Amino acid sequence: MKTYRIHLIRHGLTQENFDGKYVGQLDVPVCEQGLEQLKQMKAEMIYPEVDALFISPLLRCRQTASIIYPEKTAIVIDGLKEFNFGEWEGMDAAALEKEAIFPDWLAGGAEVGPPFGETNGEFGARISGAFLKVVEGLFKTETHDAAIVTHGGVIMGLMSMFALPELPMPEWLVPNGCGYTLEIVPSYWTKIYKGEVKAEIPFEKEENTND
Repeated sequence: MKTYRIHLIRHGLTQENFDGKYVGQLDVPVCEQGLEQLKQMKAEMIYPEVDALFISPLLRCRQTASIIYPEKTAIVIDGLKEFNFGEWEGMDAAALEKEAIFPDWLAGGAEVGPPFGETNGEFGARISGAFLKVVEGLFKTETHDAAIVTHGGVIMGLMSMFALPELPMPEWLVPNGCGYTLEIVPSYWTKIYKGEVKAEIPFEKEENTND
């Protein structure tokens, strides 16, 4: 039975992550601490080998991909950008608690979004459309292992839509530089559009990555 594995990896730590700020499409870099963390994780742990690499166009993802997969040429997918926070960009939770619609947005209301940003529904449609195209491309080219270096919100959204076990979006929060391996079987995918979570990544070096 043919299987395909997609490794969803969150970019390295940014200063804004460290400060607890909401940063979506602001093009901020990985901070020095984040770069050192990535290099240490790359040296001490194992990221899965891949045949294809897809990334968000934002700098923090490009930097992360260049450290984890320096030998791979990345395919940039605009639809894998983080949530567009509009006027909320760069604000922290304490400031956003004063926004009347923030609780409804946080609860996942599809029609709710920040001023001049995108709604939850628009975000979900954008990232799911990009992911479906990636999967379709892997099937067509019989590329069985691929990595997607993207953002925490994107990973949470994709896992809540396409992963088994089915869990709410907040349950898929993942640390910077880490992620999940999603295994997809085409015969099941075409029926239910779900893949099975096989592992959290990166692996400890003593772990068997072929299970």
